[in-house]
Amino acid sequence: MNKTRLRTLHKSTLKFYDMKMILIKRLVVLFIVAATVSSCSRIIQGEVGVKRRLGKLSRNTISPGLAVFNPFSTKVIKVPTRTVNLEISTGLPSKEGLTIKSEISILYRIETKNAVSVLETIGLDYEDVIILPVFRSSSADVCARFMAKDMHSAERSKIEKAIKEEMMETLGERGFIIEAVLMKNISLPTGLSNAIEEKLNAEQDAQRMEFILQRETKDAQRKVIEAEGKKQIIVIDAEGRKIADIIKADGEKTARITEAQGIKEANDLINSSLNINVLKYKSIEAFREVSQSSNSKIIITDGKTPMLGLPD
Repeated sequence: MNKTRLRTLHKSTLKFYDMKMILIKRLVVLFIVAATVSSCSRIIQGEVGVKRRLGKLSRNTISPGLAVFNPFSTKVIKVPTRTVNLEISTGLPSKEGLTIKSEISILYRIETKNAVSVLETIGLDYEDVIILPVFRSSSADVCARFMAKDMHSAERSKIEKAIKEEMMETLGERGFIIEAVLMKNISLPTGLSNAIEEKLNAEQDAQRMEFILQRETKDAQRKVIEAEGKKQIIVIDAEGRKIADIIKADGEKTARITEAQGIKEANDLINSSLNINVLKYKSIEAFREVSQSSNSKIIITDGKTPMLGLPD
């Protein structure tokens, strides 16, 4: 009976021991896995890693990929190098002393080669430590040189550019690049906003009247040009008619002169070709033709020539 109990107790002890060993092995495996996982860090695109070993930063940065380190003595700090959009709401002073509420977007990034320097001199809370204070100082200095209405007009781009340039004078040497400063949702005081709106309406009315005046002026000029054109057409037509009449008159005159000269030349030719013998011959022929007629005829003659009136 005692042997059976001892055998059962021994089996139970062995079983307990086996379970304990299995548990210990699993814990060891988990510890190894946890140690392995904790000793690896994944660096993604748009950021670099900086190792801090026993409180001292490494001078070399880690490119995107998997970084292995000793978790007991080393830590990997990730620094973003991609463009970051820092949005804030603030009041901007104007030249008149007004405060203009606006939403601002500051687009910046950290140069990869200066990531270690930023961590050493500023730390990871660089937005609150240096970027925002520099922006507030630069924006106050720049906006105080402009009227409130300028922030709501085409001058806004000049203001944004001036703020960016002034921020770069301080932050550029600290390893930051300010890509742009964008002013959005600018809220002007109610009175000023109404005044600007009234001014814009007045300017639009003036432009509309100027357009109407220009249109009427051009229409009047068109009518003048059209009238001048008609006048020139009438003058040209009249001059053409006058020239045509002159040419016609000259032609008729020339024709009459030519006709008269022709008649004169014909008469001169006839007179030069006539003589007494020809006339006598023509009289004889005429007498012969008359004598051959069957009708009764009375011939009057002076006895010298067949017909009366012929010269000697």
